[in-house]
Amino acid sequence: MMPKFLLSAFLVLFACLAQSLTAGESAPLVVAHRGASHAAPENTLSAFKLAWEEGADAIEGDFFLTKDQKIVCTHDRTTQRLNKKKLKLDVAKSTLAELRALDVGSWKNEKWKGERMPTLAEVMDTVPDGKKIYIEVKCGAEIVPFLKPAIAASGLKPEQIVIISFQKAVILNAKIAMPNLKACWLCSFKREKKTGEMKPTEVEVVKSLSTMKADGLSCGDHSSLTAGFFNRVRAAGYETHCWTVDDPKRAKQLAKLGMHSITTNRPAVIRKGLGTTDTQ
Repeated sequence: MMPKFLLSAFLVLFACLAQSLTAGESAPLVVAHRGASHAAPENTLSAFKLAWEEGADAIEGDFFLTKDQKIVCTHDRTTQRLNKKKLKLDVAKSTLAELRALDVGSWKNEKWKGERMPTLAEVMDTVPDGKKIYIEVKCGAEIVPFLKPAIAASGLKPEQIVIISFQKAVILNAKIAMPNLKACWLCSFKREKKTGEMKPTEVEVVKSLSTMKADGLSCGDHSSLTAGFFNRVRAAGYETHCWTVDDPKRAKQLAKLGMHSITTNRPAVIRKGLGTTDTQ
């Protein structure tokens, strides 16, 4: 009979291999980062609609809860970067009407003049059948009680929606309130100068994912992580996603590593680079 410690090691190795092979059977989803934001102003309806035209499998948008408890699509805590007049409003301390009065398109190009911050409902309304939306929560867990009815009213199927956030409390509260939806933790990594070790470690990552009841990990520091790292995270039962990738060569490398999705500013370029076609 095989010793218990050897049996355990064999099972872990087998699980890693199985997860790797399974992940590699299908191409990763192409997710449009803030829409097709290389060409159109980020987080606008024009950017999201262009993403669908470019064959994206999913869109990713950033969302805040406003002062009057509406959910608006924008990345920054203030409006200064996107508003040409440099009117600095704090998103969380402003009403939806105040935010919608701002032009958030002409900073990109005059042809986008007049673009307004969309609501979550308006963004979800662009999602075709069979496509997905990744909802990145940029504020705290206070948005969850308002997120749940907004998602329910959208008419989208549970499998079309993924909640993502850097904040562990957001993921945990989202999973408690909406257990039928997937939620992935956004995580950044740093290499310690003294030890050269990447932090958090895979053990710490898996523990955090378990505590949050998350469905997967999404990372932007993928160049610092190994195939073994991703395989072991998947072997523990979690999906692996990455952002933001605009280089087709790197996208191919990540596809071979078994990513479930690749987020990009240039969905048409990455889809072509991966040699995949629109799933619609």
